[in-house]
Amino acid sequence: MFKTIHAIYKQGILKPLEPIEGIEENTEVKVIVSTEKEVSAPLLRFAGILDEEDANKMIKVIDDEFERINQDEWRD
Repeated sequence: MFKTIHAIYKQGILKPLEPIEGIEENTEVKVIVSTEKEVSAPLLRFAGILDEEDANKMIKVIDDEFERINQDEWRD
């Protein structure tokens, strides 16, 4: 499961700003930290939203629907 939450880091502890539904007490979780100041490209804000299955489906649609360009075709 992937969730995006907003939290405050204070005295060495990340505290969620809102309750996190679907996670039981004492459940070990993996945390990926991103701050708004560090985002260099707007699309990076969406990283991690899709699970692996949905990401693979999206890659397949892109591969099926968009034409591949032969790089050598443009050379003299």
